[in-house]
Amino acid sequence: MLTQSRAPRYSPQDQLVWKVLFDRQTALLHRRAVPAFGAAVARLGLCRGGIPDLAALSAEVFRLSGWQLVPVGQALGPSAFLARLAGRELPVMTRIRSMRDFDFSPEPDLFHDVFGHVPMLLDPQFADFLHTLGLAAQAVAPGDTETRQQLWALYFFTAEFGLVLHEGQPRLYGAGLLASAGELHHCVNEATPRPTFNLDTVRRTPVLGTRFQDQYFVLPAWEELSDCAAELAGVLAPHRVAA
Repeated sequence: MLTQSRAPRYSPQDQLVWKVLFDRQTALLHRRAVPAFGAAVARLGLCRGGIPDLAALSAEVFRLSGWQLVPVGQALGPSAFLARLAGRELPVMTRIRSMRDFDFSPEPDLFHDVFGHVPMLLDPQFADFLHTLGLAAQAVAPGDTETRQQLWALYFFTAEFGLVLHEGQPRLYGAGLLASAGELHHCVNEATPRPTFNLDTVRRTPVLGTRFQDQYFVLPAWEELSDCAAELAGVLAPHRVAA
């Protein structure tokens, strides 16, 4: 659990970064994010007034979803990150970006995790999908790096950079899009490819961690996340650790 004794302290400059980021992203996401996102931001009480108390936020997230927030001082590797998801725990970076990285932070930061990821945990289908990814990662044989890379790609192009059709229009739900003005503008640019989500294609698409993605995948319907998880289990069956 996140305790008050471990709560980080943030400077006035950090608070300003949060405030300006919150204002800008909220404006940019109007009619661009999935409805579940805005509803969850309001329900959690996230606002421009300041960086939320992480202990209190974790307690509220747990009450509403059964998930907990785990503070980390640096980005976790894919295996360690997915292992947390298996326990219904979301790692949250305690560092907030500087003004230099305002439009695009090459590494996750507190705004990316709290503003981008945390609200979506309140959607049961999405939260169950993350949990399934974590469990699938635990079931893969330790030496099977190819399957682990494919799992990470699936996470990356859904939870980080995913879109879904809502009332005939693509809406954002990935944290990397919700929390980054630069990535958002790149994604919605007419020249940027946004093919229909296909599990076989997605899990073999290279992950680009330090620059904008070459393409983004659009789920035809939100309910397909559950179908994707079931399909994933079938794909991974030959790769599971022997009982």
